Amino acid sequence: MKTMIILNPSSGKEKAEEYAEKIDVTLRNKYKDIQFRTTAKEGDAAAFAAEASVSFFDAVIAMGGDGTINEVINGLADQAHRPKLGIIPLGTVNDFARALHIPLEPYEAISILEHQNLRPVDIGKVNESYFANVLAVGAIAEASYKVSTDQKTKLGPLAYFIEGAKSFLNGNAITISVEHEGGKWEGETFLLLTALTNSVGGFEALAPEADVNDGVFHTFIIKKLSIPKIATLIPSLLKGELAESKDIEYFRSSYLTVASDQEHVVNVDGEEGESLPFCAKVLRGHLDVFVPTTRKA
Repeated sequence: MKTMIILNPSSGKEKAEEYAEKIDVTLRNKYKDIQFRTTAKEGDAAAFAAEASVSFFDAVIAMGGDGTINEVINGLADQAHRPKLGIIPLGTVNDFARALHIPLEPYEAISILEHQNLRPVDIGKVNESYFANVLAVGAIAEASYKVSTDQKTKLGPLAYFIEGAKSFLNGNAITISVEHEGGKWEGETFLLLTALTNSVGGFEALAPEADVNDGVFHTFIIKKLSIPKIATLIPSLLKGELAESKDIEYFRSSYLTVASDQEHVVNVDGEEGESLPFCAKVLRGHLDVFVPTTRKA
């Protein structure tokens, strides 16, 4: 058996190589061949994951943040042979790891690989690329691109919340049309957010009913609202009751088509993606991921 470790050296407060030594020791009794690949530029992680697939590696271990995880998934998802996926979260938010109850402390995350416990996990396909966690469109999503590396290091997920709050205050809404299994929605919105899991931007109560392999997107459309009304949504968000608000359009669907007469860029797993329109669908149980042997209820 052989495994590939894909390492983003700029993640984990630059302690990634130290964690790599620990993972080598942990997996030595599980895999005869352990190979390391270190990313140097955008696209490297996807290329390494594709290499592991066509070379019939048994597992790929991704060490990095949500951006690295997204690249690795893009390298694996359209392959005939898809190695098992391990995740060592070294990023700012680590939404995918949170949703799978993978420990956010890297050494603890490495330790779960000893048990080789697997869970099938849904993956989303948007146009011709793939994602693990979330799609977002709107002023708040676009504001996230303004978050600097320094802000993320100092503030963590709060940095995204601050930039999003600024976009609310500016009152920027966009006009979109959305088609899904239940019909069609058209109107002005501050944010359309489609999640595969319950963890988005570090908030684990956004869609409490969402599971990593339930086969559907959980979509929230925050309609154009006044600032006082927006403030009333915060308690609902914190209590996991956002879907029940009359100011939110919420639905579940295995596919989604979103379009606009204006040009807007889609946020894909926290990174800047393509411009609208997009078509997205759920690939149910598409990847097998290493998870803890016992999960939270």
